[in-house]
Amino acid sequence: MLARALLLLFVLAAPAAWAETLHGKVVGVSDGDTLTLLIDRKQVKVRLTEIDAPEIKQAFGQRSRKSLGELCAGHAATVRASGKDRYGRVLGRVECGGVDANAEQLRRGMAWVFDRYVTDRSLYALQNEARAAHVGLWADKTPTAPWTWRAQNKR
Repeated sequence: MLARALLLLFVLAAPAAWAETLHGKVVGVSDGDTLTLLIDRKQVKVRLTEIDAPEIKQAFGQRSRKSLGELCAGHAATVRASGKDRYGRVLGRVECGGVDANAEQLRRGMAWVFDRYVTDRSLYALQNEARAAHVGLWADKTPTAPWTWRAQNKR
């Protein structure tokens, strides 16, 4: 019983242990949900959490990348980091020029809420507004979610 309680405490505390804030300049944008931050002359890849943007070769992939570039490229950014993914990228909410880039990508219709990893349920309202207005990828009659596209296009 004590072991379970300690394990539960460890699991609940783990995200808090990773919560940190990073500051740097955005020096690259890989796609609509990944950018590179320069921090003290070191490049750090950052994956925007809670959203999933179209892959570069997918419909709207290039537009999504361009949108994130317009928001963040060359700007100072603040990242509320929450961990790392299996590729070693820092995971986090990104703010560029006072704008929440994760939320703005949804507002512009340049990403989906990533159902599997979402913690901020208010992001669904932004996605729904973009969908209702047929903005960005929602202009397509049958947009394909990136996770579906990746599964269909595995090599």
